[in-house]
This record gives sequence, structure tokens and C-alpha cells, in this order.
Amino acid sequence: MAGSPNILFIMADQLAPQVLPAYGHRVVRTPNLDRLAESGVVFENAYCNFPICAPARFSMLSGRLPSRIGAFDNATELPASVPTVHHYLRAAGYRTCLAGKMHFVGPDQLHGYEDRVTTDVYPADLLWSPDWRLDDESWLEWYHGMDAVLGAGPHRRSVNVAYDDEAEFEAVRWLHEHADSGDDRPFALTVSFISPHDPYLTPPQWWEQYRDAEIDPPRVADIPLADRDPHSRRHWFLTGRHREAIGEADVLRMRRAYYAVTSYVDAKVGRLLETLRAIGAADNTLVVFTSDHGDSLGERGLFFKMSFFEWSVRVPLIVHAPFAFAPRRVRENVSHLDLFPTLLEAAGDGVLPELATPVDGRSLVPLASGEASDWPDLVRAEYTAEGVRSPLFMVRRGRHKLIAGAGDPPMLFDLAADPDERVNLAANPAAADVRSALETILTETWDVEALDRAVRESQAIRRLLSKALDTGARTSWDHQPYRDASRLYFREMGDIQDSYSGSLR
Repeated sequence: MAGSPNILFIMADQLAPQVLPAYGHRVVRTPNLDRLAESGVVFENAYCNFPICAPARFSMLSGRLPSRIGAFDNATELPASVPTVHHYLRAAGYRTCLAGKMHFVGPDQLHGYEDRVTTDVYPADLLWSPDWRLDDESWLEWYHGMDAVLGAGPHRRSVNVAYDDEAEFEAVRWLHEHADSGDDRPFALTVSFISPHDPYLTPPQWWEQYRDAEIDPPRVADIPLADRDPHSRRHWFLTGRHREAIGEADVLRMRRAYYAVTSYVDAKVGRLLETLRAIGAADNTLVVFTSDHGDSLGERGLFFKMSFFEWSVRVPLIVHAPFAFAPRRVRENVSHLDLFPTLLEAAGDGVLPELATPVDGRSLVPLASGEASDWPDLVRAEYTAEGVRSPLFMVRRGRHKLIAGAGDPPMLFDLAADPDERVNLAANPAAADVRSALETILTETWDVEALDRAVRESQAIRRLLSKALDTGARTSWDHQPYRDASRLYFREMGDIQDSYSGSLR
């Protein structure tokens, strides 16, 4: 890439790639993402490294596996001393900004961003800490429940929509203000929407774009509780399936709402891309679109995320930079860990800076250029949050995927022959060598016993801290965006005259 391009990083929340036309879906309508994919690089087998929000995001921003930075669940702090890609970009001369959700926990709510123009949608404290002392049939009242499925449908206004409308507005305003400011630094703007994350409440105009008759059911039907693997059985209770009966009509209505909210997000992507054109930045901006994790959407009777089945752990990943990459589709396995070195290589005109700490990803630039001959085709992911009582892991290399943990029997799938993960090959003698090779990668990557101890200690510490911090005067860590209204619009003698030439603050 010649020079340092601007970077627009767009993230959805809980968006499964399987519902996007760019990944083969025939019902959902996403014209803006379709155009981005047609002229960009589409990674067909991209994964998050932890299938819930905060650890997935912390891992992506730091380029390191979640456990290496203590990101064990949605209530673990991202330490201020962990370098993120935005620290490096900012040091390299970029103006960095965050609009929208990033689920930072702790008092540092910037982590390398110079500007942050919205608050977060979720709390920044330690309240949502899981507790591995609970049994396998525990349901957490503050967590996901079937109300989100049963209540899905059109809704005039929701918290998610209000938040995403604000994130879009502030991002567009920031792009215009940066263009008008005279600041000649390239920008790295992150715009992170919470949609289509549950609750699946969609503005009526988007709901009406779909009809019940066109909504496709899950590819794999609900699996009875007695026939589930141990983690999927825990998932049943974790998501409140034991509390509410869910029927086929409920699932189809939820999927319709999810498709509609996905179209709503697509429209926001279109607005951002149009703003790039309006400010003259479209030809020199690297655009990345992804999600923090997927959504099971009723597949095999699972909902939301917290699972290593494909609908939960896979993510869309589109990289659009026509000035650098010709349109292509990449079939190799990649993960969010690879975005850290990718963005730094793009920002450094092909040269990575010296890193203060090692990262676990590799730059996607060779794959995007069609020049990677030695790609390891390997993805590693972990899960230490709600719904387990010991660490759970995923290793995918080539066509095979292993899911294993200390307390669960292993599952091994050939995703080329069995994309819906119906046939567990773990006990098949013909797959013994593949299983052994993936188990070796697992044991070489993680010290399972040490990780188990670290997670339990972290939970105990946070239970204490949360109780203490909620006693007496409470100091919030939630981000408060600051905007000095006294310096906006017409305030000084020359403001009106300046406005005639377009010099607005």
C-alpha cells in the first residue's frame, strides 16, 4: 500500500456470517455489504477467539489470545498496560476514534483511542462476573433468556436501536469534523454497533421488508436435552430453555427479526461509506467489516453465542481496499487475532513496527494479495465464561475442528464433509491421527490446569472487589463523552463569515 491509508473499522455485534448474502444466504438483504464484498476480500472461514463480547474484542484489539491478557469473561478488566492496535496506530501518527460499543471493563475506557464520542452500551464494572462454583443447571437472571426469542418482532424503539442511531450519528459527524479540522493525520475510526444482538426488536420499516413465508428454519433441528453434548446441555439451562417453551413459530419470528435488524445495520454501513465519499476519503480508506462473534439463531436448539459450533464462533470478515487488493475470496482459516498485524502492516506501508509484546496473529495481507503459500490454516479459540466449570477450547486446522475441555468428551468434525457438524468423529479410528494432532496443538497452546486456577482466582477476586466497590460511595467507570457546546456553531466574531466558506467547527 502506498502511504498510510485511513482505516474505517466497522463492527456488528452477534452477526453470524451465514445470514449474509456475501456468504451465500438467499433471504437477507444487505446491499451495502454486498457491494463491499464484491469489490473487496471476503474471508470465508473467519473466527472469533472467544464466543462472547468482551474477551472477543479484547483479544482482537490486542492480537493476543484472551487468556494471555486475563480476558476470561464479560466482567474482566482489559489492563491499561496491554498494548492495543490503536496504541500503535496512534504512535504511528494516526488520529484514532471509537464510536459505539467496545465493552471495555475497568477505569481505562480508551485503550489507545484518542477520541471516544459515545458512551458504551454495557456497564464497565465487575458486576457480570460468572461463578464456576455453581452447578451445571444454573441460570443467571442478569444473562440471556428466552424472553428475547419470545418477544422478537417489530418495535417502535429499543435501547439497541437508540444506541446504534447515536453511534452512526456521532461517527458521521466525527468524519466530517475531522475532514474540516485541518488535521492532516490519517484517521483510524472504529464504529461498533450493538445490533443485531438480542433483544431482537426491529424498527417496523425493516420488519416489513420481510415476510414470514420466506424465513428459513434452522438447518439442524432442536436436539433433545438428553441427547446433547455436555456443553450444549449446560447451554440449555444457561439460556433459560428450562423456563420457557420455544416452538418453531417462535424461532422463525426471531429469525425474521434478526434478518430485519441485519438490514438495519447494513443501512448504517451504507451511510458510513457514503460519508467517506462525501469527505473525499473513499479512495484512500481501508474498510474492515466484522462481528465480535456469531449467533446460533436456533440451530440445534441453541441460541445466542457461548458455543464453539459454527454459527456461534464464526464471524464475517470483509477487507475492502481496492487500491491495494483485488477482489477475491479467501478459503483459509483466519481469526480476529490476525487483524492486529494486518492493520499495522497496512498503516506502515508494508512494514510492521517493532512490537513491545509478541502477538498470536499473522498479517492477512499475503492472503488478501493472493500470495500466501505458507499460511498455517490454524485457528485457536477458548471459552472460560458462563456455562462451563473448566476451560473449553477449540482448534481448527484445515478442514477439521476439535472442541475439547477437561470436563467434556471431545468432539471432532470434518467441516468440509459435514458443515453442519452432525457427525462427531472423535471416537472414529480413521480420524485418530487428526484428533491426536489437534490435541497436541491444544496442549502446546494452553496450560489447562494453570488456566483453570487463574480463572477461579480471578472470579474470587472480582466477587470481593465488586462487593467492596458497591459499598458506600460508588465511582462509575462508565465512559462519559465530552463535547464542549460553548465552542460549537456561532460563538465568536468571525464564525458567521467563516461559515460562508465552509469553515465550520
